Amino acid sequence: MIVGIGVDVVDVDRFRRQVERTPGLIDRLFVPAERGLHIRSLAARFAAKEAVAKALGAPAGMNWQDCEVRVDEAGAPSIVLTGTVDEAARRKGIASWHLSMSHDGGLASAMVVAEAPG
Repeated sequence: MIVGIGVDVVDVDRFRRQVERTPGLIDRLFVPAERGLHIRSLAARFAAKEAVAKALGAPAGMNWQDCEVRVDEAGAPSIVLTGTVDEAARRKGIASWHLSMSHDGGLASAMVVAEAPG
């Protein structure tokens, strides 16, 4: 059963400018394994994290680092939740996530579907 859907789009140049203006932003938004990626990939991951928050109903107190985007050897992305984000997902009964990300033409986007058993 689908519990939530989230979509987000990020302007890559605008995201780059924000990162340049706010030096600690990368450390605040991303786990160490994500931080060395190209700005397009970071923008897509930020879109994914925003989409997760939207699928959860944007509960207060969520920590950005409690949502990590990983990519397997075949390039398939997945979401790994810990801490505050995992707690919010458990309260909604979410057992699995589906994620699609893309970046093209200066935009990065992500869509997530949150699913519960039943």
